[in-house]
Amino acid sequence: MAEAYIEYCFNVNPKVPWEDILLAELQMLPFESFINTKDGLNGYVPLSNHKKNFLESIGLLNKKEVEIKVSRSEIFPENWNAKWESKFDPIFIGDECVIRADFHENQGKKFELIINPKMSFGTGHHPTTHMMVEFILETSLIHKTILDMGCGTGILGILALKKGALRVKAIDNDPMCIENSIENAKRNNCKNFHTHEAASLNLEYHLYDIIFANINTNVLLDQISRYAKALKKGGSLFLSGFYENDTRILYNICQKENLNLISSKESEAWCAMKFLK
Repeated sequence: MAEAYIEYCFNVNPKVPWEDILLAELQMLPFESFINTKDGLNGYVPLSNHKKNFLESIGLLNKKEVEIKVSRSEIFPENWNAKWESKFDPIFIGDECVIRADFHENQGKKFELIINPKMSFGTGHHPTTHMMVEFILETSLIHKTILDMGCGTGILGILALKKGALRVKAIDNDPMCIENSIENAKRNNCKNFHTHEAASLNLEYHLYDIIFANINTNVLLDQISRYAKALKKGGSLFLSGFYENDTRILYNICQKENLNLISSKESEAWCAMKFLK
């Protein structure tokens, strides 16, 4: 028998940086999926995994620096699909790309990305994913080998393959992200999409033409030297997942690794940068 769900709606003000901090804390609880909204986040947990005082471990809810309003409702089994579909709209990026779930109709775009996110990061709703997708759409990927660090839903690697990449290595430290990436790659009929569960890059892997890393500042600072070693001469490194005030330190470290800044993007205080080796 289908199971009922509890829907939590979190209205976050201000959204930056608190929405992402809240998401990090909520992922420690048995939520099955999240959706970004214009006001914050919605989280969904099966009724069987719900308990009294479910949110008591979320310290951010009591911080004075941010106002988070929380509402809760029960979604009965017969309404679950309709509720999910009503909250997840297709995302159009440029004239040629749309990101949608498998329950949406084909939008007739050159690049139709079918992404069912579960708990994984990367639907295009977040500015960092949106900017990375823009970068990919602007870049020639024919016969390129791709490394996607912190792959989340697998969206970046999937788009790369649709744009003619030769193969993709997708790495994430979360087994649910790996599972979700594999499912989404199958939905998009992607071949040569290979996953690996790991917290960092093993330098025994092959060199890559292009590396995507949409993670967070601390992980990037720790990993950039590895990315530089794994990148072919003339290859491109795309970074995102950080705020504008972190760009200088990331730029300086990339310079030390002989990575030259080619272009950058900004959206809602988030940034993305492209470097060339």
